[in-house]
Parts: sequence; structure tokens; C-alpha cells
Amino acid sequence: MSIENFSVRGRLADTGEGITADELQLAARNHGMPLEGLRYDVTPPGLHYVLVHYDIPAANAGDWLLTVDGCVEQPLTFGLTELRAMGRRTVRVTLECAGNGRATLQPRPISQPWLSEAVGTAEWTGVLLADLLRLAGLRSDAVDVVFTGADHGVERGVEQDYQRGLSVEEAIDSGALIAWEMNGAPLPPQHGYPLRLVVPGWYGMASVKWLRSIEVIDHAFEGFQNAVAYRIRTDADDQGVAVTRIEPRALLVPPGFPDFMSRHRFVAAGTVPLFGRAWSGWAPIERVEVSTDAGVNWHEAKLGAPSNDDDELAWRAFAFDWEATPGEHVLTVRAYDASGREQPIEAPWNRGGFSNNTAQRITVLVT
Repeated sequence: MSIENFSVRGRLADTGEGITADELQLAARNHGMPLEGLRYDVTPPGLHYVLVHYDIPAANAGDWLLTVDGCVEQPLTFGLTELRAMGRRTVRVTLECAGNGRATLQPRPISQPWLSEAVGTAEWTGVLLADLLRLAGLRSDAVDVVFTGADHGVERGVEQDYQRGLSVEEAIDSGALIAWEMNGAPLPPQHGYPLRLVVPGWYGMASVKWLRSIEVIDHAFEGFQNAVAYRIRTDADDQGVAVTRIEPRALLVPPGFPDFMSRHRFVAAGTVPLFGRAWSGWAPIERVEVSTDAGVNWHEAKLGAPSNDDDELAWRAFAFDWEATPGEHVLTVRAYDASGREQPIEAPWNRGGFSNNTAQRITVLVT
């Protein structure tokens, strides 16, 4: 049997079809951030969401090498010692999986079954990608920059290293970082040890982990993860639109205490402080609104101060005091950013379940 025939193809769930064994296997390997983790300005590494496409590769920082070649004046090879000698920059970045919210769609795309927890904010330390590219010297024919990780596998019949590409302009202007630390410690294995790319503002698929090479090419990159996988399409035959920056989203820490199975919440009547975080990859968050009656009425939340100018695309805290009355209530929130983008109550459907920033809904019984 060929690799192509042995590999599972992407599909949509049949009407009424529950989570499949393949999806359950993915959900056991990967994990979201418990929503109570929104309380932390910086997410502890063990709570930060994790998505590993294939396997966590064996790695040793002592002999790890990063190459920079292709359409450059001077091909370069760096060990971690050489990279650290270039200086260090620490940036707070909110990363979100492009498939966050996929499992709530109807029909459901069969893949990693995210609800709304595939997010986290960390402080990443490393060297600017732009500095490495300037050191190598971009030639006049440079078009795209391709990042290759050590994560190797098969997807929809295609054997591949995990690769993503950015245009030269995106690679330089995005503030992308070649990082070796997360929250002041060496990268954990599941987060890319010993070296990874971090692209602020972009969905997590752009931030290649276990980074081995950076190749500058003279044409648009058409690798699987750019040209096939991460595309927003409504029909299987559509070329689709590339998934890029993070759409605005707000999430509440669920108040009170939960029912074990349903996660429905219970709170006592009276003033209930609500707290959450909001973020966007396009521009800083400008406003957050809260509804306690399933979107019939909306109230503006109080925004916390931005951390600083260097991490304006990291999440921002918000708070709202809810005067809760007895009965069942549905809480929901929506975010607005400075670019004019606003979070929809219901995001448009697409086959991959990407960029789905449908508003969160939390069912609460007030006693």
C-alpha cells in the first residue's frame, strides 16, 4: 500500500456524527488552556495551548544548528551559542491556533477538535528574524522566506517536514523572533526546544517549532502548509484564501463553579465580578462588550491597561460587574480592535474550521 493510500483524508463529519476515534487521539496528544488560565498575564508553559502536527522530535541544544541560505549574499549557520551572542529580546505574544473553535461548527471539519481554549500568552526571548536576514544579506531576487522544522510526518498523503513561508516583507516587518526561551526558561519540548520561530499577531501555524533552516527563495512558497492546509475555503475545490493574522476574540473566565460534565456554571445572586482577556492580531483591542442575556443587551467592559508598546498584540484584560438575578443566563462577549474589526456573534463557516472567532457562550444558573 502506498503512503497516499495509507494516509487519512480530510472530510466533514456526517450529520449527527460524534467525535471520532482519530479526533479523540489528537485531542489526547494536544491540549487547550483551561479558561481559568486567563487569570494569568503570562500563561504558565504547562497551561499554554499545544498543537504538535506530527511528533515532538528528539533534540539537543548542544549540537542544534540553524542554517540561513538561499537568495542571500552570505549563507550562514548558527549554533545556539552564536545566536545568543547576537543579543536577546523578550516579547510578550498571544498565540492562538488557527483552528480554535473548529469543534463547534456544523458540519464539523474532522481534525483537532478545538472548542475555544487553543490560546496562550508567553514571553518569548530570542533574536529578531530581521537581524539574521540582514546579516545574511537579502539579494534583489528574494521573494519569500521558508521556515523548516524537524517535525516530520504525512498529511493527506503528502510526506513532509513541517514548513511555513512568509513574504520577505512579512518576515522583516512582523517583528518575528527566533526564540530559545519561554517565560525566562529554555523552551519546553512541546513548545519547540531548542529553537523556534514566533510571529506576533499571526495564528500559531506560522510560528514553526524545532526550527532547523531558513531559506530565502525567489518565488512564492507553495508548500503544503501554505498552499493546501491553512486556507479558508467553503468548497473542497476552492483555492481559498490564506490564513494569516488572528481575528479579534474575547474570552471570559467562567464564573462560579462548574458541573463536571456539561461545564454549566453555578453562582449566587448578587454582584458577580466577570473577568477575561481579549486580543487581535491586526491591531490593539479598543473595546469589549459583555452580554448576560445571550446577546439581547450589551454592556461595555472596563479595559485593563496595555502591558507596553512592545507587546500591543498581546491580550488585554477586561472586567465587568454583573448584577446577577436568580434563573438561567447565557453570558457572551465580543471584542473590537483599533483596525475597525469586530468579533461576530457567529463567524462564517469554512471547511477547515479556521479563524472561527464566534462569540463565547457560557450557561450560568444563578441561585
